[in-house]
Amino acid sequence: MSSHILSDTGALTRRSLTHILRSPDTIITTAVTPIALMLLFVYVLGGAIHTGSGQSYIDYMLPGILLITIASGIAYTSYRLFLDLQGGIFERFQSMPIARSSVLWAHVLTSVVANIVSVAIVVGVALLMGFRTGASVGAWLAVAGILVLFTLSLTWLAVIAGLSAKTVDGASAFSYPLIFLPFISSAFVPTSSMPGPVAWFAENQPVTSIVNTIRALFAGTPVGSSIWIALAWMVGILVVAYAGAIVIYRKKIS
Repeated sequence: MSSHILSDTGALTRRSLTHILRSPDTIITTAVTPIALMLLFVYVLGGAIHTGSGQSYIDYMLPGILLITIASGIAYTSYRLFLDLQGGIFERFQSMPIARSSVLWAHVLTSVVANIVSVAIVVGVALLMGFRTGASVGAWLAVAGILVLFTLSLTWLAVIAGLSAKTVDGASAFSYPLIFLPFISSAFVPTSSMPGPVAWFAENQPVTSIVNTIRALFAGTPVGSSIWIALAWMVGILVVAYAGAIVIYRKKIS
């Protein structure tokens, strides 16, 4: 049974990836906004921002930019899922001898692959802009693992949006608050520079702990408790979003 699910998921994932390869503009579009933000903050606003960390500003802000890249990319998962649902693809799949869960997992895995490519493009541009890190191979692997887990947790939220949306705009618009969230965190300025209530929110929302963990890994400094807080947030969101998506999906196909 497990091999049947894996083979079905693999076949459907190849289908989704083929669609992306035929229209790579989705990946390019996902990378454009974060790159534009890097250019804006580093070359226009960076000189007026004091982080107190001793890092160059591109080194300080890159972790937040990577999370914005992923938050932008998962909107396409919701969009593609909505189109499949409205186009009757789900009904066709139900008439075929395939594992039902493989339909959703194919979209999720496609999201992971597409976002990895987008993140790689953004990191490449950051290196051209002066980003430097002495991170070890282990630290890079840890960063990659965190970004993949972050992508999975947000993608399952995108699945819920794609299954629940009534319009194409509604399917993708849910990602806007997620894109905005890093701006009220430690991604671009220290939380200590914010007014009291805003600082409290910034310090206790998930993005700050994730950003602080990635920043420490890149800098080669101790991550402290941030990594455990970050993992707790991401795993918690993933579990709740996955459970919610499965419940809604079963109602849709029942």
